[in-house]
Amino acid sequence: MAIDATFWVAISFFIFCGVLVYLKIPQKINNFLTDKINEIQKELEEAEKLKEEAKNLFSDYENKIDKSKKETKEIINTAKKESEKAIIEKTKKFHQIIEERKKSIEQKIVQLKENALNDIKNISIKISIEAVENLIKNSIDKNKLENLYNKSLEQAKIALKQTKA
Repeated sequence: MAIDATFWVAISFFIFCGVLVYLKIPQKINNFLTDKINEIQKELEEAEKLKEEAKNLFSDYENKIDKSKKETKEIINTAKKESEKAIIEKTKKFHQIIEERKKSIEQKIVQLKENALNDIKNISIKISIEAVENLIKNSIDKNKLENLYNKSLEQAKIALKQTKA
């Protein structure tokens, strides 16, 4: 049998493998790989938990956003209704004020008209009295004057009655 270099390589290979087994290197490698696998699995589980938590948070925030949108719409609708009511109330008050002012102005016009008519009556009475007095003073015949005075008074009374009616 010839011992050549391949034989010594094979022997050194088996010795190397034996030393590895003796030093428990495969078991250490296996344990190291198992530990790494367990760590990776734990990280994956944590990642799944975080993913679920993120999904839950996301759905919670979406619900909160939906609720806030609904509340915003309700607030806007309420504000619109209140502003419409306020506008209607202000319009009614405005019309009431206008009507009151219109009535007040109409009353003032009626009062001014009555005052003007009374002033005209008073002035016409004064003029007629002065005219009668002038006639009486300038007249020679007292009988004629008395007749004229009585006629003038009657005409003034008739005229006053017509203006009052």
